[in-house]
Amino acid sequence: MAGIIGKKLGMTRLFDDNGRAVPATLVEAGPCYITQIKTQEKDGYRAIQMAFEDKKPKNTSRPVAGHFEKAGVGPKRYLREFKSFDTADELNLGDEIKVDSFSDGEKVTITGISRGKGFQGVMKRHGFGGGPKTHGQSDRPRAPGSIGQSSSPSKVFKGMKMGGRTGNDQVTLKKRRILKIVPEQNLIVIEGTIPGSKSSLILIKN
Repeated sequence: MAGIIGKKLGMTRLFDDNGRAVPATLVEAGPCYITQIKTQEKDGYRAIQMAFEDKKPKNTSRPVAGHFEKAGVGPKRYLREFKSFDTADELNLGDEIKVDSFSDGEKVTITGISRGKGFQGVMKRHGFGGGPKTHGQSDRPRAPGSIGQSSSPSKVFKGMKMGGRTGNDQVTLKKRRILKIVPEQNLIVIEGTIPGSKSSLILIKN
């Protein structure tokens, strides 16, 4: 399968055969439904469009509702595309994709939106060490220090590491191992941490 859409539930830990505690993240993935199959001839590229999580019909516009009706599924909240080169010909509109498409021990690629932290200074955003705590300095412990020259070139160069908006970026992690699949609860247990806060959308690709 090209991938699946899920929601991050939180973190836990599992114990391996040697008794070692392994940090893990719980993801509620699927069931997802195929709502469109894009082809090279018609769309210029091959991809599979999936829908995830039910949505009230009254909150769905008529064009979008018609799109779901054509696929034979009810209104959904999320639509995402997965590029597919091998499995597109084997799928049909309305097919249901569940977590049993994956297997224990399989390595996958995780994409999510990292937690937004708002405006942060250079110490938290870039890991600066801060100014010295002595030599007469009383108000500069977390300041960035010099950001350029004075008379020449009389400007701050682009790309200078300064304070600013932190987080809320798309982050992709590769080769994350699936520790366990729980088909009865639509759960995937992934080794380690993954980007995003609780209930944030997660894309899992193989």
